[in-house]
Amino acid sequence: MKKIISCLFLLQLLFVTSFAQVPPTYNSADILMQLKKLKVLGSVLYVAAHPDDENNGLLPFFAKEKLYRTAYLSLTRGDGGQNLIGSEQGIELGMIRTQELIAARRIDGAEQYFSTAYEFGFSKNSQEALRIWDKEKILSDVVWVIRKYQPDIIIKRFPGDARAGHGHHAASALLADEAFIAAADPTKFTEQFKYGVKPWQAKRILWNTFNFGGTNTTSENQLKVDVGGYNPLLGKSYGELGGEARSMHKSQGEGRPRRRGQIYEYFTTTGGSAPKSDLMDDIDISWHRIEGGDAIATQIDNVTSTFNFEKPELCVAPLVQIYKAIKASPENNWRNKKLQEIQDIIEACSGLFAEATTTQTSVAQGDVLKLSSFLNKRNSAKVVLQKIIAKGIDSTLNITVEQNQNVQINSSIAVASNQKISQPYWLEYPQLQGSFDVRDQTLIGKAENDAAFEVNFVVTIEGEIFIIKRSIIYKVVDPAKGELYQPLVVLPKMELSYVKDNFVSLNGKPVFTQIHFKSNVKDSTLYSINQQYTPSWKYSASNITYGTFNNVENYWSGTFTPTLKVRNTTEVTSLTTNDGKYSGYTKNIAYDHIPTITYFPKAKANLVNVDITIIGKKVGYIVGAGDKVPEALLQMGYEVKMLGETDLNEDYLKQFDAIVTGVRAYNLYEYMTNKYDVLMNYVKNGGNLIVQYAKSNTIGTRTIKMGPYPFVVNSGSRVTEEDAKVNYLLPNHVLLNYPNKITDADFTGWIQERSTYQAEQIDNHYEAILGMNDSGEKQGNGSLITTKFGKGNFTYVSLVLFRELPAGVPGAYRLMANLIAQGK
Repeated sequence: MKKIISCLFLLQLLFVTSFAQVPPTYNSADILMQLKKLKVLGSVLYVAAHPDDENNGLLPFFAKEKLYRTAYLSLTRGDGGQNLIGSEQGIELGMIRTQELIAARRIDGAEQYFSTAYEFGFSKNSQEALRIWDKEKILSDVVWVIRKYQPDIIIKRFPGDARAGHGHHAASALLADEAFIAAADPTKFTEQFKYGVKPWQAKRILWNTFNFGGTNTTSENQLKVDVGGYNPLLGKSYGELGGEARSMHKSQGEGRPRRRGQIYEYFTTTGGSAPKSDLMDDIDISWHRIEGGDAIATQIDNVTSTFNFEKPELCVAPLVQIYKAIKASPENNWRNKKLQEIQDIIEACSGLFAEATTTQTSVAQGDVLKLSSFLNKRNSAKVVLQKIIAKGIDSTLNITVEQNQNVQINSSIAVASNQKISQPYWLEYPQLQGSFDVRDQTLIGKAENDAAFEVNFVVTIEGEIFIIKRSIIYKVVDPAKGELYQPLVVLPKMELSYVKDNFVSLNGKPVFTQIHFKSNVKDSTLYSINQQYTPSWKYSASNITYGTFNNVENYWSGTFTPTLKVRNTTEVTSLTTNDGKYSGYTKNIAYDHIPTITYFPKAKANLVNVDITIIGKKVGYIVGAGDKVPEALLQMGYEVKMLGETDLNEDYLKQFDAIVTGVRAYNLYEYMTNKYDVLMNYVKNGGNLIVQYAKSNTIGTRTIKMGPYPFVVNSGSRVTEEDAKVNYLLPNHVLLNYPNKITDADFTGWIQERSTYQAEQIDNHYEAILGMNDSGEKQGNGSLITTKFGKGNFTYVSLVLFRELPAGVPGAYRLMANLIAQGK
């Protein structure tokens, strides 16, 4: 029998508690593990710089073997790296890696936190990282997380020196050490105290030493722990769980095996008292640390020892008594955490499944959201559904929920016209140089937004009232993938955007543009759309009137023409409504291994005015990692053909003026090495092969074959200062003069870095064109090397054109034109 109660609730926004995902279900082994964890009051905070810096074998050992509350604080979201699964860069890549970390935490049982630091790219020293991030700002974030989380011990992944291998790594260690002390100091960051936190002194801070990347910092005189044990309740070892969690970092190509057997981790103390035999030495991790806790511990032992795997509902009554005892204990961090844990256990033992779903992928401001609130009790526990509530609404039901009978309540939510859209909280305000501008202190540290809407199921279990909170999520049944859940997105009433990120004017010619308008809700408001740009450009119309009606979508076409003779400039044009309320659009990022990501970029584009000569027409392109270069080539006027493995034959390739390989293409596709002879014959017969950087000289265990003569790719050879001086080693070389004269002006306005994974140990057949280096370092000459081979040319370029072209840097267009023209 299904009970369906139809009613109309004008529900408004409620505070929400969790991210939209598949509603969890628990078997008896899960429940028993949670009962055991309920007894443990110890906590660990692991600190490092990036997604993938965490020790994926250690976290599940802490969370599921030692049963500690465990968390990873990543200072950044990984925005500045490269993307091996798509073309997203910058903040978009950071959002992908945020979700990959959350997915990893679902596997290893830890929690996930972030500071507001932005990952601005590779940094060679901690001084640079701390300067760009604003040390005090990020230190405040770390202190806040420590005070909020209250860890017993803190563990760093890296040392605070060059052994860390990255400036961000070293900076994370220095900040963790300083925050360990500052968090306990009542005179530090006192503005935080009004939000409910207090000074907190962790017992100790340790460095989890390592042996990887050619650096071994472990020693047998350090505290040594075997974390490779097997958990029979899970049917897996912690090394297996670690491999599964690590493999969620798919955008970084971090797939790892499930490890079995002994796995040793090493620790050395950098603050507080050093442990002798256990990381938690001299720390009370029992209920004894809470007033009246000894009696609670005894009750938990009794329930655990009598737990019936086949009838978990038999322990509901004594669990409710434990719940009452915890609820009556003094207010503190552990009391609140354990109160939620035991409620989760009671819900699981009662066989309760609750969800709040909608068939709408999104809802706009001022629109109506239809939803279904669903409850099922799958065993004989006594449960009464008293009401479903929302702000200002009392829907008294008093339904005795029968065993395995569905209760479904259909309702509607009137979404306020000023409802906040689903913009990730760290993107709400313009980004600072090295960090995100988060103005709500209570949001700092959070991995993601709370869901937009929530339904509360008020139930009575064994005479005690419980509020089961469920975020409203989008639910759909896919014919191929089955039942799917995704976050519910709140859209703005109106969206506006440019159809491209860059509009490129070649030699002062007009450039065609399109503006996209879309209304997401029925609204008779008439808006004036203002387009802002400088007098350096002329547009066919600068003010557009557009009416938003029932789900109208339209495009406005026009042209931008440079008005000045000055060339090689980039300026920004932007759109906004006359009232300033709407100035962006909806963008989705979808991958199967993480929830769909939605955010709202500003409506702006680059106007690129470039003085350029193009020689050659047809370009064959082998796409690489995070690749937006083909779009730039199209805007330059080239005919671009995307090439796959089957296209790499000599007859087909001879039609192309140049073949360009995307970044890391040789590290992604083994067929690139298999087709080495084909590509070399293309060059030998007069072709022009341009290889954008490779990360290493191998793919898997196999050595890559790239050029006609040997050179080595050095992952540590890079120039991270985007304004580093460029020296012209061969100023008369064709690549610097034909068809465009390359000057210092072509290296202005670069972003993030100059060059990465440069060539070294270069064979004498190659010519090194440019030299550059970061401050205080020796000059490297491997950013641009080229050689004649037969009738053609081979070039390896580690200049980060893959970043500069999407950013609209004029010099990057001119450099690329010269590379493609070589041999013509």
